[in-house]
Amino acid sequence: MKGIGRSGEAVIEVEGVTKVYRMGPVEVHALRGVGFTVRRGEFVVVRGPSGSGKSTLLNILGCLDRPTSGSYRLEGQAVGRLGDRTLARTRNCRIGFVFQTFNLLPRLSALGNVMLPLVYGDGQRRARRERARAALEAVGLGDRLNHRPNELSGGERQRVAIARALVTDPAILLADEPTGNLDSVTGQEVMALLSNLHAQGRTTILVTHDAEVARYAQRTLWMQDGRLREA
Repeated sequence: MKGIGRSGEAVIEVEGVTKVYRMGPVEVHALRGVGFTVRRGEFVVVRGPSGSGKSTLLNILGCLDRPTSGSYRLEGQAVGRLGDRTLARTRNCRIGFVFQTFNLLPRLSALGNVMLPLVYGDGQRRARRERARAALEAVGLGDRLNHRPNELSGGERQRVAIARALVTDPAILLADEPTGNLDSVTGQEVMALLSNLHAQGRTTILVTHDAEVARYAQRTLWMQDGRLREA
């Protein structure tokens, strides 16, 4: 798997990152000089109160947003120097994103949703279907391939979202409150799945407010008022 690679090497390097949003005459400083490194194969949790900058940081790591200043290197590549098309390809192929609200397309089956990231890559449709099928089987949904999201439980929908995040074999897996919309039992099942993926060598960064979820991580970072520190 290309996304796992050699353990111990730096996969994420963030230095002096700021993010300023301008709302009319008002400047909102979401991130204030954030810096940290994540090595391949680590499981890192970012905790902090609402409005502390956690999701802003995750969006920058996921190439969904750009920092106002500072540098972000993904697998040694300076993300800030990438053009929009290259950035989109990087986001699609090297980063897997799991959202709290699943973000599944309701008209597509589980298989169709997982195939979506592969549409922009190379390969025949049959090969894409097989990769998507394998990803769903890996998260225990081999018997739910043709079910639409409204035919799945919350936990199953999150498993589909995880399969979609993994289907391109990305360098890192980012998860934003992946258990936030799930009951405690289902949340534990999803975290057991993410923990198992990490045990296979998958670099994982997860944002959560839940102390129980944070117990699964090797490292915990704490965010408050846009600043980051080791917990």
